[in-house]
Amino acid sequence: MRIRTIGIRAPFAGAVAVILATGPLTSVAHAQTDLDCADFVYQEDAQAEFDRDTSDPNRLDEDQGVDDGIACEVLPRRGTAAVTPATPLPTRGVQGGVGGSVGPAEFQRTLGIALAVGAAGAAGVYVMRRRRGAVGSRKG
Repeated sequence: MRIRTIGIRAPFAGAVAVILATGPLTSVAHAQTDLDCADFVYQEDAQAEFDRDTSDPNRLDEDQGVDDGIACEVLPRRGTAAVTPATPLPTRGVQGGVGGSVGPAEFQRTLGIALAVGAAGAAGVYVMRRRRGAVGSRKG
């Protein structure tokens, strides 16, 4: 009696291909730098970054009050006496450029773990079926 095995090579190869294709992309999603006032020592440096793109994607002009086109007003300026800058008060939290995520979000971590467990499970099933097929062919 010949045992008919279900082909698992194609699904296994597909799972491996998906993991290899999407694995390197996870770091690309988090490679974007989000600058805020704490990343600069002097106001002029922050202003230069702000002037590169005045749409303010880094939210450098998020001090209290109306946006006035002056980035990180609380930072010291070059050539002035050493004065301890006042601590900026956040106005919009992460949207105001005073914080943010430095790693993957919780759902991304969960999805990654699920993919890893699924791939390990597929590999285990492949090995078990292959061993059963080898044992079955010796008995028959």
